[in-house]
Amino acid sequence: MKNKMKKYFLPWSRNNIPMNDTLESYSCLLRFKPRGLGTRHWVTFMLFLGMANAYIMRTNMSVAIVAMVNHTALPVSKEAMDTECGDVDSNSTTEVLVQDGSFVWSSTLQGYILSSFFYGYVITQIPFGILSKRYGARLFLGVGMLVNSVFGLLVPVAAQAGYEWLILVRFIQGLGEGPIVPCSHAMLAKWIPPNERSRMGAAVYAGAQFGTVISMPLSGLLSAYGFSGGWPSIFYVFGLIGTVWCVAFLLFVSEDPENCPRIKETEKKYILSSLWGAAGSSSPPIPWTKIVLSMPFWAIMLAHMGQNYGYETLMTELPTFMRQVLHFSIKDNGFVSALPYLCMWLFSMFISVVADWMLSSGRFNHTQVRKIINSIGEYGPAIGLFIAANTGCNPAATVAVLAIGVGLNGGIYSGFKVNHLDISPRFAGILMAFTNCLANLTGLLAPIIAGYIIEGRPNQAQWRIVFYIAGGVYIFCATFYNIFASGRRQEWDNPADDEANAKKAAAKKANKIESRANNQNTAETAQ
Repeated sequence: MKNKMKKYFLPWSRNNIPMNDTLESYSCLLRFKPRGLGTRHWVTFMLFLGMANAYIMRTNMSVAIVAMVNHTALPVSKEAMDTECGDVDSNSTTEVLVQDGSFVWSSTLQGYILSSFFYGYVITQIPFGILSKRYGARLFLGVGMLVNSVFGLLVPVAAQAGYEWLILVRFIQGLGEGPIVPCSHAMLAKWIPPNERSRMGAAVYAGAQFGTVISMPLSGLLSAYGFSGGWPSIFYVFGLIGTVWCVAFLLFVSEDPENCPRIKETEKKYILSSLWGAAGSSSPPIPWTKIVLSMPFWAIMLAHMGQNYGYETLMTELPTFMRQVLHFSIKDNGFVSALPYLCMWLFSMFISVVADWMLSSGRFNHTQVRKIINSIGEYGPAIGLFIAANTGCNPAATVAVLAIGVGLNGGIYSGFKVNHLDISPRFAGILMAFTNCLANLTGLLAPIIAGYIIEGRPNQAQWRIVFYIAGGVYIFCATFYNIFASGRRQEWDNPADDEANAKKAAAKKANKIESRANNQNTAETAQ
């Protein structure tokens, strides 16, 4: 049956291209789509490498710190274990420390060291999102990651100087990594046409899982067999790789197609025809009030917060569950540790192609595609958590649930994660800065709540509560998203209104100046 959905002629589309929600609107653009790989693919690849490098720099400390700490010098307190699945086998739960470090850091101090990066990362999300909108995203992204990489090279020196210096260096690294998500989002909005956003956006953000898959086993190998005493080589190798990427990014990637000297004219026209009103940093003032009152924005916010809470529970608490209840440590096997991230990376690539096919087929609009794919990405892990809560004494089943649940979670990259680009191409970086900041703060609650629930009582009943809460958060936030989300560009990001809004702003400013002058004259007359 032929689709008879209403067509819209949006004033901000060039040449009055018919824009409807079924992607028939892009048929005229697709006829002029350049064949083969283009500059936009190069930009996507560089952003992918940047995202991978960012997550490597974020996670390598968690591996290195095991080799840095002198565990035998620390007072040991016996961990509470559940015996529902049999008595604890000391041979299977005792970790043989092949390599012991020289730093006597308590578990609490190790927590401060590991979290110092996170605090620096969170507080720069919103400032860099706003600055990238005003001055461009490329420079902030490249220089920020350069700071992250250079200070990564200083980690071994800082550790020798004292833990205070190490915390400071890791905090500065977090500050430098702050631009990676909002600035990557801003550049995607300038470079990627709407009908390619699912695939390209997923490719960029899948760099997070790719970086984690690379970082975990490679950091372990460098820690055991690397130069300069083992663990320092982790920071030297990845710091050098990160520095090389930053230099290449700043030299060979442009802010947008209009300022790129290497892009072909056909590709430039193809991109700009579909992204008019999105490129450039000279956009109108940010409509804060309208953004705050926008339900599609809050739908993305809730989905992002629920994702981070559920993801942190899934990735940080299931291994603890298997150790305390099933007496099996997932960290004993490097492949199994990286398997969930690998599944998520592969599935995110597959589902992104499916999402773009759904859009290009004309059978689904952007709103429908985002909701369907995001439902897979958030309802899937929720079901996985509910199943994990009831797997009983079966380590193999728990590992399988972990891999499948986190794998399905890859759908979020073609769901809410790129939805900012749909509803507001020009302010996508700022929207992502806000949602990512609050989502990371929400994710911090996951281990705190889980720790409170299972403190001293690590039995299956208590763990079931942890999993049910996380699954419930997933379902609530995904349902809220399905009700209020939209894939259409919002009215408050309409370039056709820029001139009228600019005149209003200028008139308002002139009235304020005139009013201030009149008040001053009145005051002088009274004197």
